[in-house]
Amino acid sequence: MKLTKETLIEELKKLKDPKKAKIFPRFFKSGPGEYGEGDVFLGITVPNQRIIAKKYAHSLDLKDLQILMTSPYHEVRLTTLLILVHQYQTKNIEESKKEKIVKFYLNNTKYINNWDLVDASADKILGEYYFEKDKSFITKLRNSNDLWENRIAILTTFYWIRKGFFTETISLCEYFLNHPHDLIHKATGWMLREIGKRDLEILKKFLKSHVTQMPRTMLRYAIEKLPPKERRKWLDFKKVN
Repeated sequence: MKLTKETLIEELKKLKDPKKAKIFPRFFKSGPGEYGEGDVFLGITVPNQRIIAKKYAHSLDLKDLQILMTSPYHEVRLTTLLILVHQYQTKNIEESKKEKIVKFYLNNTKYINNWDLVDASADKILGEYYFEKDKSFITKLRNSNDLWENRIAILTTFYWIRKGFFTETISLCEYFLNHPHDLIHKATGWMLREIGKRDLEILKKFLKSHVTQMPRTMLRYAIEKLPPKERRKWLDFKKVN
């Protein structure tokens, strides 16, 4: 069987689960006025999507993926992004191909419109590509009025954190201290926690400077791996200031 974008959709639809399709909209907040408003679900688990993505990883080109990225189905878009990650991580991939994938990604951020879509792809593509390049692109994502571009900005830095570079992450966490959305508080707190796993003193320095400004969710995520007594200290400090 020739693997095409049409057969990919057919295979995904064979895996749909009506029960999960009813649950997922609540989990991904796709109701009226919620952050994922209007998204449609087939009810397919991520492990099954990863299997399909691996199968199709080198059978579809960017023109095919562009069509799939515009799908109304959440799982089709996630599978497309997983394929894109596979293609980007191809051994001995040419730099020109990487550049095309990055351009594709940045041109399609309006379809990368829920937290799982961002978290499965941003660091693996943008983070890797820009690690040793000019990082000014992130300012546009940071300053965007779009929640998901903001989350792409902070999640992109996860790659840099794993490489031991924290400057951009700290800067973004400071910038997002007053962000109105809980999903950014969670993401920034998560990235601070990851920094703390690698350099506890940098995390503590950030906390000392910003604990009174930090949204409570951001603080809780950031201190999650600290000893219980120290977590309580930071929470109490937040409470009384």
